[in-house]
Amino acid sequence: MKDNGLRRLNFIPVVVIAALLFVWQTACRFEWVPGYMLPSPVQVIKAFVADFSLLMSHAKVTLLEAMLGLLFGVLLGFGCAVIMDAFVVARKGLYPLLVISQTIPPVAIAPLLVLWFSYGIAPKVVLVVLVSFFPMAVGLYEGFQSVDPDMIKLMHSMKASQVQIFMHVKLPSALPQFFSGLRIAVSYSVIGAVISEWLGGFSGLGVYMTRVKKSMAYDKMFAVIFFVSAISLLLMACVTVLQKKLMPWTHTR
Repeated sequence: MKDNGLRRLNFIPVVVIAALLFVWQTACRFEWVPGYMLPSPVQVIKAFVADFSLLMSHAKVTLLEAMLGLLFGVLLGFGCAVIMDAFVVARKGLYPLLVISQTIPPVAIAPLLVLWFSYGIAPKVVLVVLVSFFPMAVGLYEGFQSVDPDMIKLMHSMKASQVQIFMHVKLPSALPQFFSGLRIAVSYSVIGAVISEWLGGFSGLGVYMTRVKKSMAYDKMFAVIFFVSAISLLLMACVTVLQKKLMPWTHTR
């Protein structure tokens, strides 16, 4: 009975989304909203199908930028978290800088990166790094700090080194926070790549957005917006699958 109840709850998001799409289609069908302001879901789907091959070619560029930036962002966030956990002075100096870095809008940084690194892939990757490393650094650091002190005392009593304590106690304990931060960083990486492409570039979903916006093709605009959202959700689902593979004990009944 409990499993049946959980399965019914899983259908709630589907029902809500279907209801919203129905209301949206109805509003467009009866012209409650002008068509030039809000295309119907059917028009958006037709625009997506018509430009599918073009969207795929642009998506390859955006995903390359997002994945490269995410990789460097994860490595940078991991390094910052380890340093802040190991050294109090580093924690006092780095943590405020991490917080301040998130108060600067990415749109404000993007023109400077284009000025410094030209219109190639470099400014896009740098912006993705800037928006993705913060959740990784903060999540991992809090995971390291949440370790049971008695576990660390036990490892010290067994003459364990700091590296052994980190590998066998701190790192496994921080894995849930790591994957939580990675889910956020994955979504931020795609958004950061698209934002960086708005201000300069030759290909990518952000470049596609600016082109269809200038041509007033709002059905294509909505199509690429939903496409970007779908990519982000798919990447977050991949992180969840990876977490289940690496942490099966957290998902057993």
